[in-house]
Amino acid sequence: MIKLDFNKLGGLLPAIVQDYQSNEVLMLAFMNKEAWNATLSTGKATYYSRTRKELWVKGKTSGNMQIVKEIRIDCDNDTVLLKVEQIGGAACHTGYKSCFFKKIEHGSIKIIGEPLFDPEEVYKK
Repeated sequence: MIKLDFNKLGGLLPAIVQDYQSNEVLMLAFMNKEAWNATLSTGKATYYSRTRKELWVKGKTSGNMQIVKEIRIDCDNDTVLLKVEQIGGAACHTGYKSCFFKKIEHGSIKIIGEPLFDPEEVYKK
């Protein structure tokens, strides 16, 4: 039985997401118990959106799904690491491969890489 500690952050766990082949950090999200169970049962990364206050299956709108290849749990059972196959290439809702596309260099922000999709086209509202 897997027992995770959902109590420290008001029912949420941080979920660090890495590309399972390159180990590049793609994003950080949060999971509640429902998102955790959905991820385990479907094999698709599912998170809890703190903004929308609902479950969020990564890629349901954009097509940029995350197929879970491996899950690790930290020593305190309060953070998970998902190693995923990033379908579509982009993990970030802004269109970049990784949410960590801003690098601090000589006191300024440098953008690394190019967006793989236009978010205004993908998330038409």
